Amino acid sequence: MHKLSVVIITKNEEKFIADAIKSVSFADEVLVLDSGSLDKTCEIAKTNGARVEHQEWLGFGPQKNKAVNLAKNHWVFVLDADERVTVELAAEVKCVLQNKITSDGFYVARLNYFFGKEVKSCGLYPDYSIRLFNREKGKFSEAAVHESVQLQGKVDKLNNHMVHLAYDNISEFIEKQNKYSSLNNNANKIKALFSPIWTFFKLYILKKGFSDGWRGFVIASLYAQYTFWKYIK
Repeated sequence: MHKLSVVIITKNEEKFIADAIKSVSFADEVLVLDSGSLDKTCEIAKTNGARVEHQEWLGFGPQKNKAVNLAKNHWVFVLDADERVTVELAAEVKCVLQNKITSDGFYVARLNYFFGKEVKSCGLYPDYSIRLFNREKGKFSEAAVHESVQLQGKVDKLNNHMVHLAYDNISEFIEKQNKYSSLNNNANKIKALFSPIWTFFKLYILKKGFSDGWRGFVIASLYAQYTFWKYIK
């Protein structure tokens, strides 16, 4: 059986961290890499059995690479504090690790919750990304935001999804998207003019955001606004 380390990067995540750790209690190690929390994140993480390390913020990609490198085991599952591994996904991961592994990494689907309800429209599901992988075969890109695992080897998909508690309210959505757009370094005034229109049309019409009522409209509108911010800044 292959041993597993779950790694989570944090800063002021006392609202989420306990449930995140509890959802991966099957792992051999849970490593929390904190970047200067002023709340009780670290205390709560330790209370729930996690190993806590500290690192000043490096950007999303470099920070996650640091966490992966600090893990004790070669196989890692990278989880955000506002994500949860479902019971079904936990069972599937354990089954994979108990047998001979012919892949070097696995895509995991993510079910996003917006304003208290799961949303599968707007292209937000299955929202695949590589989360379970052999760290000897892959690492995160160095991107400051929207980082992803770059893996040399065979990648498969797991059947079950994890849950992402994306945004509780619209103000939180706007605040985070404004922050992310400031990390972009591809200013383009032409794209700032036309890309938001395409983004809204794609999410609301082509990706059937209208099927989720007012949530779909708000999500499409705010992602269009984010696209404008991203290219105008």
